[in-house]
Amino acid sequence: MAFESLADKLQNVFKNLTGKGRLSEADVKAGLREVKMALLEADVSFKVVKQFINSVQERAVGQDVLNGLNPGQMVIKIVNEELVKLMGSEMTEIALRPANEITVILMAGLQGAGKTTTTAKIAGKLKAKGRSPLLAACDIYRPAAIEQLKINGEKQGVPVFSMGTGHKPVNIAKAAIEHAAKNGNNVVILDTAGRLHIDEDMMNELVEIKENVSVDQTLLIVDAMTGQDAVNVAGMFNDKIGIDGVILTKMDGDTRGGAALSIKAVTGKPILYVGMGEKLSDLEQFYPDRMASRILGMGDIMSIIDKATAVIDEEKAKELSQKLKKAEFDYNDFLDQMRQIKKMGGMASILNMMPGMNQLKDVDLDGNEKVMERVEAIILSMTKEERSNPDLINPSRKKRIARGAGVDIAEVNRLVKQFEQMKKMMKQLPGMMGGKRRGGLGGLMGKMKLPF
Repeated sequence: MAFESLADKLQNVFKNLTGKGRLSEADVKAGLREVKMALLEADVSFKVVKQFINSVQERAVGQDVLNGLNPGQMVIKIVNEELVKLMGSEMTEIALRPANEITVILMAGLQGAGKTTTTAKIAGKLKAKGRSPLLAACDIYRPAAIEQLKINGEKQGVPVFSMGTGHKPVNIAKAAIEHAAKNGNNVVILDTAGRLHIDEDMMNELVEIKENVSVDQTLLIVDAMTGQDAVNVAGMFNDKIGIDGVILTKMDGDTRGGAALSIKAVTGKPILYVGMGEKLSDLEQFYPDRMASRILGMGDIMSIIDKATAVIDEEKAKELSQKLKKAEFDYNDFLDQMRQIKKMGGMASILNMMPGMNQLKDVDLDGNEKVMERVEAIILSMTKEERSNPDLINPSRKKRIARGAGVDIAEVNRLVKQFEQMKKMMKQLPGMMGGKRRGGLGGLMGKMKLPF
């Protein structure tokens, strides 16, 4: 996961600072030297690191901090605020024209950065916001790119305009906009060709499109795993054609995170989205404050809440809440909850946003996902009656369920036992369902519109 190593190192620095009752100027400078090394190792631009450390040090050695009751916490607060400022302070949306006009978005980037997939992901996001997007296949050099765009467009329920490989990209772009005007599409997203490296032909092609078509937003897709190269690519594209925002892909990989911390400072352009996986739903809005919280090990509860709100049916949640209060929770409800967790990106995705999760190095998150898959197979091997009435499940039924799911009967016994224990717990903890203890787990889950 991005930033894991950086997060570990920063938290060790802060642990040393918060362990002291008072901080001298020497303490602060020594701590910031370690922060500087951690940022450089995370592949953050040297110039950006220097400016960042100077800003933090200027604030951290002031009297307010040094004489504060908890100076270590104050230093963390300052680092957090400066990280947010470094990444752009506020979340930035793609700027769109009014719905009765056509917004033209040009997608640019090097080959292999995930541009075509990201183009379809963006179309899905805009469609979910009530827009009517049209994808335009302007990559005439890779027939596979046109096919890929068509397949992904179909998955997103978004039409794709293509003229094959026999026309100039600028003419395809013009024709796509005419097509959109006739067919009621109010966003045209141009998927242009990528190259293995920046070359003059590539830039000239993009310049030609921008000179002949009224492009509203030029978005650059860069691979976060390329570190400072991603920042250099962003700088060059901005100089040559002008960009309005950046989308970082492969942020779920083993990236050091330097690109996310450097791009805004180097180009002056915001990061709009980050790609967190291969699925077409794996695209997250970029919130500088939430990313800073993740880096500092404070978690990202707001993103979990956003994910939950997007996938959870409020009526179902209320219905389930009533069932739980009466201890009528059955295997159908259990399966629903598991599937909602899957829609939120799976257990690993959720837990990685929880505060302090980076300290649990031995937790096998992938193993947890496999366990959930086996549990789902067991429940699906039950009859409708067994799922609705768990009391029906006797030893002979357990054997049949185990055979149907392809698991050992011990796993079926374990699930049945855990399910019964959970039902007992629900009976004993009415406060968790919204009673006096709203400030605890129940209060948080209430905000998330989750049933427990």
